[in-house]
Amino acid sequence: MGRLVIVSNRAPSVDGTGDSGGLVVALKDALSEQGGLWIGGAPEQTDTPSASLVFHQRPDFDIALFEMEPELYRDYYLGYSNSVLWPALHGRVDLIDVQPHYSIAYREVARRLARQIADIVTHDDVIWVHDYQLIPLAHELKALGLTSRIGFFLHIPLPDLQTFKAIPDWQDLAGWLADYDLLGLQTQRDLGHLINIFRHTLRGELRANGNMGINGREVVLGCFPISIDVQGFRRLAVEGAAQTAPAPMPRLIGVDRLDYSKGLPHRLLGYEAFLSQNTRFCSNVGLLQIAPPTRDDVDAYKAIRSELEHLAGRINGSFGTIDWTPVQYIHRSLPRDELAVLYRYSQVGLVTPLFDGMNLVAKEYVAAQDEADPGVLILSQFAGAAEEMSDALIVNPHNPQDIADAIRTALEMPLAERRQRHDALYGHLEKHDVGHWSAAFLNRLLSVEQADPEWLARVSGLESRARTG
Repeated sequence: MGRLVIVSNRAPSVDGTGDSGGLVVALKDALSEQGGLWIGGAPEQTDTPSASLVFHQRPDFDIALFEMEPELYRDYYLGYSNSVLWPALHGRVDLIDVQPHYSIAYREVARRLARQIADIVTHDDVIWVHDYQLIPLAHELKALGLTSRIGFFLHIPLPDLQTFKAIPDWQDLAGWLADYDLLGLQTQRDLGHLINIFRHTLRGELRANGNMGINGREVVLGCFPISIDVQGFRRLAVEGAAQTAPAPMPRLIGVDRLDYSKGLPHRLLGYEAFLSQNTRFCSNVGLLQIAPPTRDDVDAYKAIRSELEHLAGRINGSFGTIDWTPVQYIHRSLPRDELAVLYRYSQVGLVTPLFDGMNLVAKEYVAAQDEADPGVLILSQFAGAAEEMSDALIVNPHNPQDIADAIRTALEMPLAERRQRHDALYGHLEKHDVGHWSAAFLNRLLSVEQADPEWLARVSGLESRARTG
């Protein structure tokens, strides 16, 4: 094996700052061991982008930045990626904004990036592409004759066939996914959706080993639930709590990007129902909702912020007193070490998305708890994490009464039951941390046979004729 080459929409910082948490922590060790390279979009756009990757060296691995013009980035990222794919893959087809130039930009980015990658990788390198912004990349790389193993991991959910078909380019998307050697998804739910999409779009045949036969080749499929650095996050919580006073009253906590997929208005409606039906908890419990901004220049995100602020204000106006505010709403990011302590000192963790690929907040909340007196996780049945975390209180986030009942159950739960549930959840996390996730994917990718040069030559020829015809 040559280098491990990671490709994502965003690259880590070139100086190593801000590496805590997220995908960088998940892949840092693997990159360091293999002498790896991380390719990602430059943090700033330019009117004169470089025609080749711009390299930066770090002590642990190298970074290569892909530059784009502001207009191309806008149409590729804010346009097709986040105004077409994001809502569609989260089941919100009503929010899809179809513009022809969005699709053109999305494909152009993959073509440009493929040419730049093809100039610097070798046959022995292993390429791991991340997330929905770069789905066409394997297709473009193989059209250039690249024979390296190429894997893809989708961090967000994959919807059912009928929802997938609402995407204007759904047939192209299915074909682009099928050009990867290994496709990794978060859940068995999403894996089932992918199999059905391949069957009905590309006449894929499910084989006994769980892979798909498509157009004379085998596409390897796998379920790889992403996780966190369990021990590292627990250490943050323990060390921070030793220097911080606990909350003055039982606290519920929610930490979510401000996104319509997270079910934030539904959560507040559930909390409102809880307070109205359980008045003895008024002035004796509080909800801390942290919702950092995201994509503020997309209309759908402006709408969800306005709705959330209205609901928080209504609850505080209806139930609050001079010395008690039912909802504390923070519309900014907090450092991970602060979040770890907030989780540890919260009696209830609310993770109630309407549709989510995994949701790592659920895992962070469990990892941060004091095992002697743990809090209770309330988890949406539509979060990918629900497949692994059945010892949480599982709710239907569309039903405010379901959320209200779960809040009461969590606050009244005896210590023995809280410990039992936490022990089961934490035990699973310890065995399936982020290192387990990355190792499982890479081991599977390395077991895949490399592309047949004759097949690639045929693909390249067809692609060339299609572009010049």
